[in-house]
Amino acid sequence: MFSLSRSLPKSRLFVSPLRNALRTYVAVGETLPSVDLYESSPGNAVNLAEETKSGKTIVIGAPGAFSPACSGTHIPGFVKNLRAFNDKGYQRFFVVSVNDPFVTKNWGEYLLHHTVAGQQIRFLADTNGEFTRELGLLFDATKVFGNERSKRYALLLEDGTITKAFIEPDNTSVDVSEASKVLAEA
Repeated sequence: MFSLSRSLPKSRLFVSPLRNALRTYVAVGETLPSVDLYESSPGNAVNLAEETKSGKTIVIGAPGAFSPACSGTHIPGFVKNLRAFNDKGYQRFFVVSVNDPFVTKNWGEYLLHHTVAGQQIRFLADTNGEFTRELGLLFDATKVFGNERSKRYALLLEDGTITKAFIEPDNTSVDVSEASKVLAEA
């Protein structure tokens, strides 16, 4: 008598057809979703799909404006390494956070105060998380932030296409997306 369990390895017996169909998060070779984000005020819409169509760009995702790791390590690392990124052709940087545009404006001013980085680094609000949700990078952070927030990440783009993605597997650590590690692969 033929036995399926003897013919195939156990790992192949019960493979869900949905497993491969489910998208986990944004990947190399994809483009950014065409969703409006907001810079400084709700009246100043910015579409990153349009903004990143040409040249080399870095999009940095942060769980929360003014939070300790975002303000103390993650974003300051990109500010510190700005010239080294520029030397590799990256001239535009966008920090995206699921916050309101007034908070992201003040956060950017706080982090970029007295630096030349303000000419290249822009802070954008994903007010309802739509952009981040489209990337597949939204996670439930209600216990800490009161709502869903962005995983911490960095995306390298060239002419509108993602060339490298650095996404923290635990959502919030500063490891995979740490500026010096991103720079090493830029």
